[in-house]
Amino acid sequence: MPEKILVVEDEENMRFMIVEALTNRGYEVKGAVSAEEALEEIEILPPDLILMDIRLPGMSGLEAMSRVKEQDPLLPIIVITALGSREVALEAIKMGAYDFFPKPFKLAEVEVVVNRALEKRRLQRELHALRETLDERHRFENIIMQSDKMQEVLRLVKKVASTEVTVLITGDTGTGKELVAETIHHLSRRRYRPFIKLNCAAIPEGLLESELFGHEKGAFTGAIRKKAGKFELADQGSIFLDEIGDMSLPTQAKVLRVLEEKELERVGGTNTLKVDVRVIAATNQDLSRAMKEKRFRDDLYFRLSVFPIQLPPLSERKEDIPLLADHFLHEANLRLGKDIHGISGDAMELLMEYQWPGNIRELRNIIERAVTLADGQIITTNIIDFSFKRSGQGLDSGIPEAYSSLRETVEEVERQLILNALKKCGGIQIEAAKLLGITEKNLWKKIKKHKIDVKELKTTSYHPHPTLPLQGGGK
Repeated sequence: MPEKILVVEDEENMRFMIVEALTNRGYEVKGAVSAEEALEEIEILPPDLILMDIRLPGMSGLEAMSRVKEQDPLLPIIVITALGSREVALEAIKMGAYDFFPKPFKLAEVEVVVNRALEKRRLQRELHALRETLDERHRFENIIMQSDKMQEVLRLVKKVASTEVTVLITGDTGTGKELVAETIHHLSRRRYRPFIKLNCAAIPEGLLESELFGHEKGAFTGAIRKKAGKFELADQGSIFLDEIGDMSLPTQAKVLRVLEEKELERVGGTNTLKVDVRVIAATNQDLSRAMKEKRFRDDLYFRLSVFPIQLPPLSERKEDIPLLADHFLHEANLRLGKDIHGISGDAMELLMEYQWPGNIRELRNIIERAVTLADGQIITTNIIDFSFKRSGQGLDSGIPEAYSSLRETVEEVERQLILNALKKCGGIQIEAAKLLGITEKNLWKKIKKHKIDVKELKTTSYHPHPTLPLQGGGK
């Protein structure tokens, strides 16, 4: 569709000349002889651009422009002024005019400015459409849930989103902590500012400070240029610090400084940088226990947990499983180019009975796997059963094949090996460490990391056996 331009000019020859020239350029152009007529035309069909003379019979161009800007502040207006009326033109610019031309002017120059103004208008509309799409994506009705526990979560999200307070989201791996953080940001006043994400557990400790706070050139080996950190990149917006429980104590102290003083220094730097960032943190660890064990700072915990949100595991919100499964089925169909119509009743019953140690993430992976394997138009129990098979090679409780990342799979294998070793050694950590081939201190850290209750594993019947296998089921 051609873009619409309204030319408001009381001089007939001038109006005809501009209308004719712009029409020949492919625009849909209308003329108006007065501000009153122009306002009527705008009411009927808003244009994409207005060219308006300042001196008009009746209402002045400046007054008309003021009314137009009240209705649509982004509508570009190019004003036409009489020779020697520069002060009036500058007043129009202050009121929001895109540009001005004093009479007489060259039509070629006007056409260039019109093209630029309309290009800006197009970009503004595209940005508005993108923002609408973004807002639509993060509206509450698009978060898939019907359980009472998730209704309560969303009530808390709605309350905290419009504030500036720090949020701490807790819950098991795969429960949707990142989605909740994104929703809080996109419902906040910072929604059109940056949303920066960082998984603290995925970054080696030696590099985490550089990722968070940036570094100066030459700060360490390999720092060949200055780099801004995540906090700088998130200025005026929000930062999501996932797995914050894995952060070292020295780094925690620096994060606390950013929270309290809104300032930081790059690694290797001396200049203090001011930042305005809202922090949303998340962890699957018990930070209360971590504080007691001196692995997490009390002051940082209390600063982070101004507004805590606990996400329930999928096993405690099973009424959401059919909705989630249907949503993931639709997603998988689109990604894989399939046309699976649904899930059989028996297959859905299996999904409802399963305990979901991997939570929502595991459900998504299993549905996608089932869609990939399905030959018919319905997901049946044989496909679900196949997806649930374990490949633990002797591990007591096995590992889901559908885990979404190598890191999660490795962590689950590690946890099961430690559990087996502790069980076989009656909960005696020094013997379990020997069995695993690691130091006792290293084992202690891993036990805390995986939240293993050693007391439940201790027995009085243990007899040390240095060659006891981890995988076997014999006595």
